[in-house]
Amino acid sequence: MRGDFLRIAFMGTRGAPALYGGFETAVEEIGARLVQRGHEITVYCRNPGQKLTEYRGMQLVNLPAIHQRMAETLSHTGLSAAHAVIKARPDACFLMNAGNAPFLSLLNTAKIPTAIHLDGLESKREKWRGAGAKYYRWAEKSAVKNGKYLISDAQAIADYVRLTYGRESEVIAYGAEVLPEHERRNDFHLIVARLEPENHVLEAIHGYVQSGTSVPLKIVGSAPYSDWYIEKLKEVANSDVEFLGGVYDQVKLNDLYANALTYTHGHSVGGTNPSLLRAMGAGAPTLAFDCEFNREVTANLAHYWRDADQYAELLTNLESQDLSAMGSALRERVATVYQWDLVTDKYEELAQRMVKK
Repeated sequence: MRGDFLRIAFMGTRGAPALYGGFETAVEEIGARLVQRGHEITVYCRNPGQKLTEYRGMQLVNLPAIHQRMAETLSHTGLSAAHAVIKARPDACFLMNAGNAPFLSLLNTAKIPTAIHLDGLESKREKWRGAGAKYYRWAEKSAVKNGKYLISDAQAIADYVRLTYGRESEVIAYGAEVLPEHERRNDFHLIVARLEPENHVLEAIHGYVQSGTSVPLKIVGSAPYSDWYIEKLKEVANSDVEFLGGVYDQVKLNDLYANALTYTHGHSVGGTNPSLLRAMGAGAPTLAFDCEFNREVTANLAHYWRDADQYAELLTNLESQDLSAMGSALRERVATVYQWDLVTDKYEELAQRMVKK
């Protein structure tokens, strides 16, 4: 390390460019800003066939993984941790996802200061039912026990960690771009989510069909290993529901957020979710699943629902209302609380503190 210059590694995600979820978006946005501040950033990636070795100033190390649900993340992170210990030797490491807790001991033994990002309540995700849920419960305990530095992306997650394990964690949320106000088209409803049960897309589609609305519903998203759920969604949907698949072009995605009559956020087990922040930053009137995470992020400025009936009622009542005030209030919350520069400040300060101790 030279002065304030740090070599920082991010591992445990699919890496950059961000083409999947919240972790990847966070790594790209934070990592790129840390590069601009003079730090050397290495991002470990698991993107088969990716030729890039540098992106937005970040060094990309693409490593293989076993393509099986339970083994994919662990196999890749194991190789990443070994690379960091043997070759890269970063000054500090951010390990994303409590499921990667088994590699804390390797990084700790190698004296690489590491902070582990706990994400949401992974053991409650439908895709990890059975043995997977049992593993994530163990991994969460292991992360809290062996992680010297813990990151929670919402106060509700930090509260859970404190009440369950008696540990404090760094509360560092995500950020989002604030799009300028403009006249919205308001000619469709929008859902952006991984198509998995805990994101309540099925309940939203049921409610949408039940409402009898004539305003189309566009659904952006996909999910590996969830074909059964996606087929179920399509069985329930009517002809006004359009499945767009994954949309990774940020300009197109911003256009969808910026022109939707409403944005529906059904996530229930995560902390601060980037797709919710992006919708808020675009001024999209938001219908959020009623849970502590979504109420925290939206500061009770959105409308909330718990089941298909409540969702159908919201759609029916809101389509005739002026929702611009809600959209403006949500946009302002992102502008003042959830900005990537502020998030990067906290990651940079934590990395410097980790290295100095």
